[in-house]
Amino acid sequence: MGDRTDIWQGTLSLMVLKTLQSVGAQHGYGIARRIEQTSGDLLALNYGTLYPALVKLEQEGYVETEWGSSDNNRRAKFYRITRAGHRRIASETKSWQQTSEIMARFLALESAR
Repeated sequence: MGDRTDIWQGTLSLMVLKTLQSVGAQHGYGIARRIEQTSGDLLALNYGTLYPALVKLEQEGYVETEWGSSDNNRRAKFYRITRAGHRRIASETKSWQQTSEIMARFLALESAR
């Protein structure tokens, strides 16, 4: 495993929503582990950042919660994406794709030196 980096500002919400879209309802720890695994363990997820992000996504109506039992029979809050969350993924994905294309143009510039 190489050096791990922090999550870029503005990307965590999209990562959470995409995770929930692909694997279904998950508790916070499951979401965190899946994000880290998906990144090839290159991202270091700060759990103190994840839970406030989940609360914010719930307040904004992008996720819903339900109490249940985790794999080890502990009480856990499970998060599930809503229709509004699916719409947010679509708009955020378009925005990030455009940003990536713009940055690719700048990274492709050759030095004038």
